[in-house]
Amino acid sequence: MDVEILARVQFAFTIAFHYIYPPMSIGLGLLLVIYEGLYLKTGDKKYEKIARFWIKIFALIFGIGVATGIIMEFEFGTNWATYSKYVGDIFGSALAAEGIFAFALESGFLGILIFGWNRVGPKVHFFSALMVFLGSMFSAVWIVVANSWQQTPAGYHIVGEGMNARAEITDFWAMVFNPSSVERLTHVWIGAFLAGAFLVLSVNAWYILKKKHLDIAIKSFKIALVVATLSSLAQLVAGHASADGVAKNQPAKLAALEGHYDTSAKADLYLIGHVNNKTQKVTGIGIPGGLSFLVYGNFTEPIKGLNAFPEADRPKQVNAIFQFYHIMVACGMSMILLTLLGCWFWYRKKLFDKRWLLWIFVWAVLLPQIANQAGWFAAEMGRQPWVVYGLLRTSDALSKSVTANQVMFSLILFLAVYMILFLLFLYLLNKKIQHGPVDYGTKESIDEGSKRDNPILDHQS
Repeated sequence: MDVEILARVQFAFTIAFHYIYPPMSIGLGLLLVIYEGLYLKTGDKKYEKIARFWIKIFALIFGIGVATGIIMEFEFGTNWATYSKYVGDIFGSALAAEGIFAFALESGFLGILIFGWNRVGPKVHFFSALMVFLGSMFSAVWIVVANSWQQTPAGYHIVGEGMNARAEITDFWAMVFNPSSVERLTHVWIGAFLAGAFLVLSVNAWYILKKKHLDIAIKSFKIALVVATLSSLAQLVAGHASADGVAKNQPAKLAALEGHYDTSAKADLYLIGHVNNKTQKVTGIGIPGGLSFLVYGNFTEPIKGLNAFPEADRPKQVNAIFQFYHIMVACGMSMILLTLLGCWFWYRKKLFDKRWLLWIFVWAVLLPQIANQAGWFAAEMGRQPWVVYGLLRTSDALSKSVTANQVMFSLILFLAVYMILFLLFLYLLNKKIQHGPVDYGTKESIDEGSKRDNPILDHQS
């Protein structure tokens, strides 16, 4: 197999696996702040119990996320050396900022969050939860800034020529606030809130169905439902803003997202369909002129199609981009409908009587994960054939000495190691969920609180 394809598959696999965890930790961090804030305000021990339980889950997710993220930095040097040289000044500064301003903040206060019960006061512990949450948010900022710069480069100039060419920062803040960074960051943040909220909804829906830990499950479920509802509605607005940015800055990607080829025609908005790249036709159910309306407010306004771009400068896997994008949208709309339905039955005081709805919430934990993954694939595949849009082609970004056999061998090893990590994560997560929250009101629980709060050493839970 071609070394470029293998290198892309390897990086896609590693980053897709890693991206399971950071969104959950960001979203769960928000809920921890809410739960601890309610405990601080009301003094209700139920909120403390909720916070203690979810801090254990947060620590597990954080640990696996760190372990799976490290490998990607090595891949930049092994498989993508030309890319690393070209964008090192820019990408490196963003990663350095992430480590200094975000990861250090998050990991530093995480120690207090996990081990600080019965050692620091409630206000300090709440402050630690807030700092951990802000650290995870800042971490997303710098990662998204680096990726957004690749989508819409700004604040740079090119030094050198040919193989020695590289991008250097001329305006740091122009690089940070490049044309797509703010809208993409908002989109990512809200997707993370949904990942955390739906995890909490899933676990608590299961507790309610099994009639376990009802004293905290109902409270925790209601708060997570509010966060999920507001976030899913906000994502509709953020997603539209992100699509507007794509229309302005990456018109070839926009055309691929909807399988639009004819540059002089209005663009339809498809609900479901299949793109035939050879015939340049889409078969499916769509709204005539719908995309034109969303972009221009006019159903008949033409939108630049794929045929307006040289074949070498436009995405090739149009149907795959189309499908990933529509999967993301379908998951987003499903989350809106599900959360609004939950709120409606809550308003009518029938929410926890609807066992069928609670079972849907149990499995709905997959929706934000699928949406986040599908959206990332659509964004990255839609940028092709560029690794830095309009500046550096993916085929030119490869390491010149790496071979297909070397990439294949490391890919197989990564598959094996990541599968072990994933099975370990599921085992530990299930073990903690099955054990459930601990009643910390007894003297014994206070004496052993440190051990029970340790997600690594806590073999009893």
